[in-house]
Amino acid sequence: MSIKRRDLIKYFQENGFYLLREGAKHSIYTNGDKTIPIKRHHSFDRITANELCKQAGLRTKF
Repeated sequence: MSIKRRDLIKYFQENGFYLLREGAKHSIYTNGDKTIPIKRHHSFDRITANELCKQAGLRTKF
């Protein structure tokens, strides 16, 4: 099962993250304490999406 990038970003934004900057291959999101790079792929597999949530300190949703 794949997760769309926009759904992952929406989940991050609902939990207080915002776009800090755009890198060469990543979008960098932060909430002030933690900074998470999210690759610019159209979709992620479930495991990768949940790992990004864990790195951000969020509950795994996918």
